Amino acid sequence: MVLHTKIAEVTARIEDRSRDSRRAYLERIEVARKAGPGRQHLSCGNLAHAFAASPLGDKLTMRSRAPNIGIVTSYNDMLSAHQPFKDYPDLIKDAARTIGATAQVAGGTPAMCDGVTQGQPGMELSLFSRDVIALSTAIALTHDAFDAGLMLGTCDKIVPGLVIGTLSFGHLPVIFSPAGPMPSGISNKEKAKVREQFALGLVTREQLLEAEAASYHTAGTCTFYGTANSNQMMMELMGLHLPGSAFVNPDTPLREALVRAAAAQCVNLAKAGEGAMAYVVSAKSIVNAIVGLMATGGSTNHALHVPAMAQAAGLIVDWNDFSEISSVVPLLSRIYPNGSADINQFHAAGGMAFITRELLSAGLLHGDSITVAGAGLAAYTQEPWLDEGKLAWRPGVAKSLDENILRPVSSPFEMEGGIRLLTGNVGRGVIKISSVPKDRRIIDAPAAVFASQSEFSEAFRAGKLDRDVIAVVRFQGPRANGMPELHSLTPALTALQNKGFRVALITDGRMSGASGAIPAAIHVTPGADQDSPLARIQDGDRIILDAESGTLQLLVDPALLARRPRASAPPAGLSHGRDLFASLRHLAGDAEAGGGIFSLLGASA
Repeated sequence: MVLHTKIAEVTARIEDRSRDSRRAYLERIEVARKAGPGRQHLSCGNLAHAFAASPLGDKLTMRSRAPNIGIVTSYNDMLSAHQPFKDYPDLIKDAARTIGATAQVAGGTPAMCDGVTQGQPGMELSLFSRDVIALSTAIALTHDAFDAGLMLGTCDKIVPGLVIGTLSFGHLPVIFSPAGPMPSGISNKEKAKVREQFALGLVTREQLLEAEAASYHTAGTCTFYGTANSNQMMMELMGLHLPGSAFVNPDTPLREALVRAAAAQCVNLAKAGEGAMAYVVSAKSIVNAIVGLMATGGSTNHALHVPAMAQAAGLIVDWNDFSEISSVVPLLSRIYPNGSADINQFHAAGGMAFITRELLSAGLLHGDSITVAGAGLAAYTQEPWLDEGKLAWRPGVAKSLDENILRPVSSPFEMEGGIRLLTGNVGRGVIKISSVPKDRRIIDAPAAVFASQSEFSEAFRAGKLDRDVIAVVRFQGPRANGMPELHSLTPALTALQNKGFRVALITDGRMSGASGAIPAAIHVTPGADQDSPLARIQDGDRIILDAESGTLQLLVDPALLARRPRASAPPAGLSHGRDLFASLRHLAGDAEAGGGIFSLLGASA
């Protein structure tokens, strides 16, 4: 199928604007690649330190030129998504040994959970944890004792952080191996209803906890289509997974077989001198990831993570690229919060193999992008299965098994993707519309301005927001307080909307991959910590949020707005480790550049 004109145009524009930075990145990677495996340059003392604790057999193998895989893991046993990784290193080591290679856990990364920190002080460290993960990945791999990398990560900031970190070692082949989603619990519709009832005071905290515990109930990622599961979709379409790895449940024979196969493929790529990550992550694969986000209604957090990952590969991506891709990519899936189904139902209906085939057939993906499977994206139209106990791949389903969840390009849920760019005199932001009812995509209402989530919640509980209103929650950007997710506002805003009021949210913060039916202009830049219109909005100002036309307009005379004093930021929180991250807040770039401490590197490369 011929590549869609718009996809080709956006890809060419990214390549053109990134010409100098991409060239500089690849030149640096080529120096490392031509030098050969780092282990060959280690002194005897270096090498002895590297294998001192290994079993005798591994020591003997590591003395030879056999490949050694460096494992970086996000394992911890507190969080469901990371708990399955406990046993993966042993599986990987065993798989490597059977083909004459070795593997070692090179290091671990922190893995925090936005579900635990939602609405709590720790959420202000969440976005920066991505950059800490990138740094810890670099520390793990900088021992230079590895011929390939195998990354064990799944959730929100973990996967983007691992990508950023490993791209500094882009001369190595690197494969990502996720844990997979937990089996389904109570329905997402029931969970959302109990949350809304609690916000209205109609159920007790004990009833709320029972509902939450029935939803998040065992090992694996959360089953809604938030940032964690959007990560796995992107890793497939970027060619960093083995085909079909994304949504296989943990603690199953098929998942174990995929982990072992990832180890074997790492060894194969290292022996062949193929699959260098610097070439897998290209303008083509980044565009494929954005196409997938639009086609599946993925997380708005990736309007931050994709530019950050791209910059690490010397590529410059902006929200115009997202918006233009969204305009031509149809919405093919309905997964909560964009529907009632969970990720397990999506997978059962046809999942990633079906999505990939449909997008390829419509010319919406670069089918010739390099992948760790050793072929183009056609390999990702297949699904893994166990044939008499042995891992094999077969063609994915030709027809969706449930068109309430998954549809072909010929009959999409919507003709365009789920994320749109908003521009106007308030600034630039993004909005996820795939779950917003069409009659709620244009909101014209007075502003109610808050400097924190707690201020908003107090006003809601006091009944001060029982009206048409656009809540402006500011000083939530990367440099202000680390850009926390504001998902805890969703139940209250949903309750107001369900009362018949026309409501919306405008914020320089994030709304998470679980943003739902409330129109929300998020990641607004410039943020309130800068000399921006957002810092000068006052209660009662009329604002129009128009997701159909992509505008965000403050209806205040410009001269009057210019005379207004800037609002003062609330004092920065210093408890719960936030004091240690003051330097990161100072270094953080704008949201459109990823909101991280490496943002300036892409601009200066």
